Amino acid sequence: MTYLRYAPDVEKPDPDEQKTIDGIINGMTQQSETVEAREHHAVRASHAKSSACVTGELMIAAGLPPELAQGLFATPGTHPVAVRFAQGPGETLGDRVSTHRGMSIKVFDVPGEKLPGHAVDTQDFVLATGTTFPSGTAAGFLRDGTVIGKSTGLPEGVKSAVSSTMRNLNRALHAFGTESALADFFGHPYSHPLADSYFSQAPVRYGDYVAKLGVVPATDSQRALSEWRLDPHQDEDGFRHATVAFFRDHEVVFELRAQIWADAESQPIEDASVDWPVSISPYRTVATLRLPRQDAYSAARVRYFDEVMTFRPAHSLTAHRPLGSVMRARLRVYQALSDFRHSKNGVASEDTASIDHVPA
Repeated sequence: MTYLRYAPDVEKPDPDEQKTIDGIINGMTQQSETVEAREHHAVRASHAKSSACVTGELMIAAGLPPELAQGLFATPGTHPVAVRFAQGPGETLGDRVSTHRGMSIKVFDVPGEKLPGHAVDTQDFVLATGTTFPSGTAAGFLRDGTVIGKSTGLPEGVKSAVSSTMRNLNRALHAFGTESALADFFGHPYSHPLADSYFSQAPVRYGDYVAKLGVVPATDSQRALSEWRLDPHQDEDGFRHATVAFFRDHEVVFELRAQIWADAESQPIEDASVDWPVSISPYRTVATLRLPRQDAYSAARVRYFDEVMTFRPAHSLTAHRPLGSVMRARLRVYQALSDFRHSKNGVASEDTASIDHVPA
C-alpha cells in the first residue's frame, strides 16, 4: 500500500480561524465560570470527572515496518506512563448523564524536538470514545460548544433526559446497521470504561506520515466486560467504582494502534467528523499499554491528576504535531482553559517531567 507523506501544506486553515478559536475560548471560559460558581471549584472544561488515575508502561514494538516506526515509535523500548480515565462533561455530574469518555496518556522519557512551549521529555495523547469528533472543524466546535455552554446551567435531570434520548436514538439506528457519532457523543452507552476503545479522532503527524491513533482493550478479562452495563439508579458514581474495583484485581492492557493516511479524498485532514475508512487503511498495532493492578483512586494521586497535572495535545514531539482545524483549536483552547482552572483554584499547574512526580 502507498501511504501519503506529511508536508506542512497538508493543513488548510480557514482565513477566519483565529477569530473562531477566540470564540471557542470565550464560550468555554464562560461555561467554566458557570460550573465554578455552582461547584465552588474550577474543574476541567471537558472530562472533569475522573474514573481512574493510574500509572504503567508503554512498550513500543520491535520490528515495525518503516511507515509505523516513526517518531516516538521509531525506537523499540519501554516508557513509563500516567493515564487518566474520565467522563465527558465539563462538570461533575451523576453517571446517569453518560456521554463520551476520555482517556489521556502522558508518556515519559521521550527525547526529541518538541512543539514550542513544551520543554520536558514527554508526549501526551488525548483520546476519546468514538473514531470521529462530531463537530468536524473549529467552526463546528464553536457552534456545538455554544449549545453546550448554554445548557450548562440547566438542571441535571434535563441533561440526563438528553443523554437518554441520544442513547435510544443510537439503539434504534443500530437496528438498521448504522449509528450517529453525535448521538454517541451526548449519549454513550452505560458501558465499562475499561471495555471501551479510545481514539485521537483527529489526525496527528506521524513522523514522515500522518495518522489517527486508537487504543483497544487487549485482555480477555477486559473483553469479558463488553456486556457490562451500569445501573445509575443504584450508583451515580458507578463508572468510577467499577473501574477502581477492576484495577484492584486485574492488570489492564490496551493495544495502541495507528491508522496511516492513505487517501486525501476519503481521509480528509481538516474535517475530523469524517471516519477514515479502515478498508483503505486499517488500524495497526505499534505499542502495548500495560497498566498493572493498583489503587486507581488514591487521594494523593487523584488530587495530583485532577488539580495539578495537565494533559494537552500541545505536549508533543514535533514528529506528532496535531493536525487539522479541531486540533489547531485544541492547541490554544486547552492552554487557556487550564490557565483559568488553575488560577481560580490557586494551584500551580505542572508540565510533569518525570513519573517520579506522580504520587503513589
